[in-house]
Amino acid sequence: MFNSEFSSTEFAGMKLHNRFALAPMTRVSAEANGRANARMVEHYKRYAEGGFALLITEGIYPDQAASQGYENQPGLADALQVESWLPIIRAVHDSGAKIIAQLMHAGAQVQYNSFDQQPLGVTEQQPKGAPLGLYGTQESWHDVKAMDESDFERVLNGFLHGIRGAVEAGFDGVELHGANGYLLNEILSTHFNTREDKWGGDMQRRAQFVLEIVKAAREMVPNGFVLGMRLSQITITDQDYQWPEGEESFNWLVQALADAGIDYIHTTDTEVNTPALKGGVRSLAEVVRDAGIPLIVNGGIDDTNYAKVAAHYPESLLALGKAALADPQFVNKVKEGDKPDALDFAMLQPIANIENEMRWRAENKD
Repeated sequence: MFNSEFSSTEFAGMKLHNRFALAPMTRVSAEANGRANARMVEHYKRYAEGGFALLITEGIYPDQAASQGYENQPGLADALQVESWLPIIRAVHDSGAKIIAQLMHAGAQVQYNSFDQQPLGVTEQQPKGAPLGLYGTQESWHDVKAMDESDFERVLNGFLHGIRGAVEAGFDGVELHGANGYLLNEILSTHFNTREDKWGGDMQRRAQFVLEIVKAAREMVPNGFVLGMRLSQITITDQDYQWPEGEESFNWLVQALADAGIDYIHTTDTEVNTPALKGGVRSLAEVVRDAGIPLIVNGGIDDTNYAKVAAHYPESLLALGKAALADPQFVNKVKEGDKPDALDFAMLQPIANIENEMRWRAENKD
């Protein structure tokens, strides 16, 4: 049991100086070739210096195939991309924080890909809604190629390739992105996954490929390297989707992930305590907490409710997205009793990249 959200703690084998984590946020600020750059060094360094004990990167594409989802998205798909992360990791570690690489395959939710002209999805199903203008100018979703057996193998190997790059770069761990409408989330979703072969069906069948990735990763990574997974029902363009099997099935999933070798589960929702599962009364985070699996909670956490959330999930980390983006000094400020800055969405216009954010900050500096 923690005495305070500001107290040092051990989480998934990592020694952290508090319970605050930076949530992954798409920043589309890498070079066109997917290499991290000096802007990104300063970006992540600000959060480590601002008091966040754990930083989870934006979604990184792991291979030179269909995984990239955004223009100027960073990768871990080749040696030069791996090398480009070294200054970021060094700066974060020198500031006393840990850093985890979030690995994502865009699936059907592609807004830009420099390697493959057609998105690869679990079926031909497109996402609901429209692409996000914050991350590019694409107005509609592309036609999707349904995965065949060889694609499942390539995707698995792609994730393992990215994990090897993360280990080589010196990250403290990786987080597999199974949320927000990207490929691993699509595979778990009945909106996308209507397959009638071994990869489709009920939750136990839909989850098998995700579990295979986790097991293969666990066997490959060195001792002490952290493996996490982010999970949601909702996507970036569909805030209402629910798994039809409900709470009991989600409880099975989190237990199965833990058995496969996951060190923690990172839940995300529109609001952290929303009873989100059909036929149940608990939130995603509450199910994971009650299962005794290390938990990172995310969803509407800010300076008005962080203490209450911390008490409700007494052994979890608190992942902040919008509140952190608004004020990278969030943790230092609330610890001292100061009011953090509020988010002005003008800093994300016309594209939500670091350059536009820093221009806004310079123009609005007190």
